[in-house]
Order: sequence, then structure tokens, then C-alpha cells
Amino acid sequence: MGSKKRILQLQNSYNVMSSDLAEQIIKALPEDQYEVTTAFLKGKPKSGQPESAASKSVYFDFEQKQLKGYRRYFATRKIQAFCEENNFDAVICHRFKPTHMMLNLCRKLTTKAFISIAHGFGDYDRTYRQKLADKLMDNRWRFIGVSEPVRRYLVDTVSNMNDYNTVTISNAIDLEQSLSIQLTREDARKKLNLPEDRFIFGTIGRMVEIKGHAVMLNAIHQLKEQYPQAVVAIIGWGEEEENLKQQIQTLGLENHVRLLGKQEEAIRFVRAFDVFCLPSFTEGLPLALLEGMSGAIPVIGSDIDTIKPYIEGLGQVCKVKDPVSLAASMEYFLNLPDDQLHEEGQKHFQALKTRHNINDFRRAYRELLESMLK
Repeated sequence: MGSKKRILQLQNSYNVMSSDLAEQIIKALPEDQYEVTTAFLKGKPKSGQPESAASKSVYFDFEQKQLKGYRRYFATRKIQAFCEENNFDAVICHRFKPTHMMLNLCRKLTTKAFISIAHGFGDYDRTYRQKLADKLMDNRWRFIGVSEPVRRYLVDTVSNMNDYNTVTISNAIDLEQSLSIQLTREDARKKLNLPEDRFIFGTIGRMVEIKGHAVMLNAIHQLKEQYPQAVVAIIGWGEEEENLKQQIQTLGLENHVRLLGKQEEAIRFVRAFDVFCLPSFTEGLPLALLEGMSGAIPVIGSDIDTIKPYIEGLGQVCKVKDPVSLAASMEYFLNLPDDQLHEEGQKHFQALKTRHNINDFRRAYRELLESMLK
């Protein structure tokens, strides 16, 4: 057996969860053939926070200002020196900023393969980014969309991206591992301090506008008089938190909304919810959707093309940015008997097992790397 292939996964900000795409790629690569290093441009774990399953984790801990303008040159030089010192066979870039750095460095490195994973839309909306990719990418590059609509976006936006160098590998989660850490409904509600006797529409995700949390609050506002048992629970944190708190106060939703903050391995708590809600304005293929389905609970999702095809015929699809439509979908589940609610949840669970098999996901990444490193 020859020496191991050395793989670098370069990510923008530290955030490690077992269901993360990057962590699943690590599990796809046999330890006797590959040595994986995970590196983060920004952030590092605090005491007790999880680390990557990679052989080595590196935290450059750059400040945001160091990755902008002329200062980015010095950060890029540091990444170049790191890559030269470690002589990586392949670099996997998650999202645009790491991709941007490696596009600028690739012709200075002997690395055999570069993979860029687009987790959603918008990375190449700016003309200069399109021109950068067209100018600097060579035949060592492959681009991955986490869903077919994301792949189409890449091919339609960047001239040099095509059906050969740009592929789809749909997101998946390790269902066996996820189930092993999920709490029971009773324990999950107890740990989150959620009432046992309320009907909870839950969601997991960063508190940013595009996740549609404000739409959820407007929808529960429409339902609270007729359905006083209904509650919205949000696991996550982010820039919209203060705006959401103000909205809760303005609409008098203190008894109908729970902001639960950041929770490590949030998938542990998915069974605390009666229905999983994902009213996003835009998504790649959200892991949160798959995490909700793993809890064997029904899902409501917006009618964007990276959510609707995955739940149509299973859960409820609502119009994007439309609280009236979302309220109607929520009302549908509020009126379902318990046995039918359970049955709908089981349908979601079976669909997850069939359509998002983690072994297919891992094999696709492994075969792509093998073909590029021959």
C-alpha cells in the first residue's frame, strides 16, 4: 500500500456538527488511504465544543477584516505557505471565500485536485466573481452543487462551468448516527424547557432573514386565538435575533414563541417538535430539512425549488414569504388526529431513508476524488 493521499478541507468559519457535510465527507474516505486535515479561516472551538473527525484540525483564526481588501493578501500568503508545507494532493473548498483563496493560489501549487462545494445560491451573482472563476479555474477543478438546482445555477452563471466539471451530489445525513443521539420527545422538551402539553412547530437554523422566521411569527399570530395551544420554537442564533424579539413583543406572542438559542448538535432535539417548519426564501438543499425528517415528524416547507420537490406529496408546501399560506399549512396539522400525524411523520422518515442515503453520498465523493487523483 502506497502512502496516504493528503486531503485539505478548507472552511470559512468554525462550526462542527456530526451531520455537517464536511464531516460526512471525512467518513467517506478510508483512513488507510486518506489523511484529512480540516482547516477553518475564522473562529476556533471553546472549551467543550466539538472538533472535526479529521486527522488534524487547524484554526487560522483570522479576523473578518483580515479577509477583506488588501489585507486578504497576507492571509492568502499564509494559506499558501501552509499548503506548500503539507503538500496536499487535493483541496476541498466549502463555500465561496475558501474557493476564492484557492482559485488565486492554485497555479502556485502542485496540488492535483481542487473541489469547490456550493452550499446554496448567490456565490457567483457578482460579475467579478464570475470573471475570477473563468480566468483562474483549470482542468484540476470540479464544482459541486448540493442539489440539482444549485448545480444548474452554477452552470448558468459561470461561463467555464459545464456538465463535465460541475456535478450534483445531494446532501444526506448519517441516519444511524443521528438516531443514536436523538432524545425522546419528553427528554428533548424537558432540556429545552418546552411545555409538554403544547403543539410545537419547530425549526433549526441561523437567525437570518432568508430563513423566514419572521414569516413564522406572523403565521402563528394569525392562529393564536383559535389555537391557543400552538407554539413556534426556533433553535438557532444570528443577526435577526433582536428583530425577532421585537416582533414577538409587538405582536403579543410571548406565550406562543420560544427562542431557544444555539444548541450543540441541534438534531438531538428534533423530536421535541410536532411539526418541522422550514419557510426559507432560498436554500441549497438544507440539512435542517433532512434532520427534521429524521425525527419522523411531518414537515412544512416553502415552495422554492430546493425544498418543494423533496416534500411534495409528503408534507405541506406553502408559498414563500406568505404568512397566510404558512398559517393554512400549520392549521392543517393542528387539526390532524394524533395517529394521522404520526403516520405522516413516518412517511417523511421512509422517504429520507430512500432518497438521501448516506452511503450513496459518501460513495459519490469518494469516487470523484479517486477519479481526480488517478
